Amino acid sequence: MSNIRITKQFNFETGHALYGYDGKCKNVHGHSYKLSVTVIGKPITDNSNVKFGMVIDFTDLKKIVKEEIVDQFDHATVFNKNTPHVELARELQSRDHHVILVDYQPTSENMVIDFAKRIKSRLPDGIELHSLKLQETETSFAEWHQSDN
Repeated sequence: MSNIRITKQFNFETGHALYGYDGKCKNVHGHSYKLSVTVIGKPITDNSNVKFGMVIDFTDLKKIVKEEIVDQFDHATVFNKNTPHVELARELQSRDHHVILVDYQPTSENMVIDFAKRIKSRLPDGIELHSLKLQETETSFAEWHQSDN
């Protein structure tokens, strides 16, 4: 049986700031992110299996990505925990804002690496993460491909 790639797309809103950056993105701002998740595997050939013909049920993939990424990052503000933005983060948290502190600069490039780790850890046996595309704006995105790693 052939390997097949399937892709599911997700949308979420997240704010961030790039500490030390020399442009506008040093300021707190947000994006309407679009995340495309592509997995690869062989379709189930057991015709007694309710998932017969599927690589992975889109509903199962949605559950993984929703729990690992969307539910956590949607309407959150992400800061590098190793920068002075921590003071701003604490202030926001004290006002009941959803803040995520990460150990990296929250660029699309680093976020997509983080997302790949999170998703890979949850995929069932026989299903591999093939690629991720994190679109920050209509014309700007970062991609992660398993073949590059």
